[in-house]
Amino acid sequence: MTERLRTAVLISGRGSNLRTLIEASARPRTAAEIALVISNRADAAGLAIAGGAGVPTNVIPHRAFSTQVAFENAIDHALQDHGIALVCLAGFMRVLSPWFVERWHDRLLNIHPSLLPAFRGLDTHRRVLAEGVRFTGCTAHLVRAEVDAGPIIAQAVVPVRQDDTEDSLAERVLAAEHRCYPMALELIASGRARVVDERVVLDGVMAPDDVVINPAPE
Repeated sequence: MTERLRTAVLISGRGSNLRTLIEASARPRTAAEIALVISNRADAAGLAIAGGAGVPTNVIPHRAFSTQVAFENAIDHALQDHGIALVCLAGFMRVLSPWFVERWHDRLLNIHPSLLPAFRGLDTHRRVLAEGVRFTGCTAHLVRAEVDAGPIIAQAVVPVRQDDTEDSLAERVLAAEHRCYPMALELIASGRARVVDERVVLDGVMAPDDVVINPAPE
């Protein structure tokens, strides 16, 4: 059996997407192994999820460091110490510097609750409802220095209902994230997704009906 790629997940909160990544990686013949969870908050509920699954955890509080460089160096050292090959951001509420993003170039994944490039940044669902768009969703992508930017791996589409509130819409988008993110990680870890000219090109991939895979260039 091919050795699985050791993957770390960076969190700050409840660990909802973390749970789905751990569960997906526990299935037979997956290409990624969740081998480490790092949080910048000691009270992050996701730490208990990782501990319950037997995944090593590390708390690296950003406030303990005088500079962002020192904070990110500590994260990088922890990743290196655990032999990490891929990193997933899952509710990690810190903007990473260009240095860190470049160091983990094409090995750093994120999930965002909109159909990027639309609605980058915070308060996504409030803005979606305010704009009156008919469809939203989520985007799994490789990270670049620009916030909520980078080659798109997969997207899941969620219709916006007339009676939606921010909470109801967020709940359905989160459910879509739980389907989209594990698939994106598997595509990258298995080598079936690769970056060509800042687009993700895929080899022989099938997706669920509600997940859209970024197509290869013509």
